[in-house]
Amino acid sequence: MTDLATRIGQLECMTPAGLRRAYESVFGEPSRSNNRRWLIRRIAWRLQSEAEGGLSDRARTRAAELARDADVRARPPGDFLGSGPTLGAGLRTVTGELREIRDQRLPLPGAVLTREHGGKVHRVTVLSNGFEYEGTSYRSLTAVAKQITGAHWNGYAFFGLTGKGARDG
Repeated sequence: MTDLATRIGQLECMTPAGLRRAYESVFGEPSRSNNRRWLIRRIAWRLQSEAEGGLSDRARTRAAELARDADVRARPPGDFLGSGPTLGAGLRTVTGELREIRDQRLPLPGAVLTREHGGKVHRVTVLSNGFEYEGTSYRSLTAVAKQITGAHWNGYAFFGLTGKGARDG
């Protein structure tokens, strides 16, 4: 038991890179986390589990069954891409309409944003995949604002689309 306490105590002195290597050696897979505290806790739990026997085979089998049947998972089951009779068991295909994710600060495509700058009124048309200004397509409002002013501007700020008082375009 003192050997276990010593090994767990040594984890506190390790760098995140060292902890990721230790995690991989005890779990047999790389860690997706760089969080020191999380890595220390997970490695210490595994070391303690190995030293004191861990779960019974029956409990381990039941836990695997429950994990496979869970609706929400951060990762697929370990045998998800493996071979054997469990491949594809319990998998569901989700169908439905894909919604386009769009910045809520922008008006709908087809709207025209106007801004006076340098004694001239500038008009920019919102497209479904960018913006059109003077016959040229741009991927961002920032690029349009830079074209107009010659300096770096936040495009949303330049066209008054930020915060309370945003223009309707």
